[in-house]
Amino acid sequence: MEVPGFLPRAGLQQMISLLQDQGYRCVGPQLRDDAILYDTLSDADQLPAGIIQQQSPGAYRLQRIDSPRCFSWANGPQALKPLTFAPREALWYARVEPDGNLRFREAAADDEPLAVLGVRACDLAALALQDQHFLQAQPDPYYNARRRRLFLIAVHCSHSADTCFCAATGDGPQAQSGFDLALHETDEGFFVRAGSPAGQAFYQQLPLEPGDAGAFAAASREIEESALRQSRTLPVGDLERQLFDRLEHPQWQLVAERCLSCGNCTQVCPTCFCHSENEAPSLDGLSSEHQRQWDSCFSPGHSYLHGTTLRADTASRYRQWLTHKFGSWQTQYGRSGCVGCGRCISWCPVGIDPTAELAAICQPEGPHDA
Repeated sequence: MEVPGFLPRAGLQQMISLLQDQGYRCVGPQLRDDAILYDTLSDADQLPAGIIQQQSPGAYRLQRIDSPRCFSWANGPQALKPLTFAPREALWYARVEPDGNLRFREAAADDEPLAVLGVRACDLAALALQDQHFLQAQPDPYYNARRRRLFLIAVHCSHSADTCFCAATGDGPQAQSGFDLALHETDEGFFVRAGSPAGQAFYQQLPLEPGDAGAFAAASREIEESALRQSRTLPVGDLERQLFDRLEHPQWQLVAERCLSCGNCTQVCPTCFCHSENEAPSLDGLSSEHQRQWDSCFSPGHSYLHGTTLRADTASRYRQWLTHKFGSWQTQYGRSGCVGCGRCISWCPVGIDPTAELAAICQPEGPHDA
């Protein structure tokens, strides 16, 4: 096994400074309002050193321990999605000119170079799905501009949360592709591997030391053990067929009795891309901004069509979300729309677990199979 180069912990600041010198704004995980969120990063001391997390259905808690590690947690409520598919943005502007004519102006795309430190395997898999939608299926210039600016530094997960099931979806906990650099964290520092030509060029500039084979083997075992600790699984077989064969299953009503239709699951999901477009007129009536913002299939307006809300109840909305995410994405994009990050479980106010709902709906025997 080839042993990657080793970056001592003190060299992390040199990595950040080098990225800044090359014109990148650095973003990394930081403590904000009792959660781990991405924010602008200028100093390695801003990273959440000595922080671990406890996640369970409807619960997310952070705890401080005596450890130098900055990435001993699985994920926070954010993924990469807000950095590429903006929660709200202007697409174009309209204004009444002095001559009385209406003029339109396209909004400029944001292409600031951005280096993101601490990207997880599940979020790289989600980014690949977003790429399929916004770069191939529905080409979007705003997404494309943000996507091209990214330099991604992954960190393999050594501490899965109770809600994680990326091993079941095949997307983690070790990042396999989609990164420029990938890091194995140890108490002393980081084993570094390049994953792209840009990453390889940057790798050559880092103050790396020869890696120790024993230490690297131990770091790799941590990732393997992280996968083994995950207990949630998905039903086997063709989920698309199973779900669409059970559209009248009684479990849809049972989950609707608990679901609040709040849309939290879709907001924290790293692959959901539903959005609405709205006009934001100025108070003087002379100009307007055409905006795109995140929407959810749990909102009544999402299925509003010609005077009718097609999915008027919670049961039909939850069914739409689950059958699309785990079923019809297979036809659209060749794989499930779920990457096993577990955010929808942790951030659901009532603790609904989609893996449990899938197990109940797709059980091999029951009244729906009679």
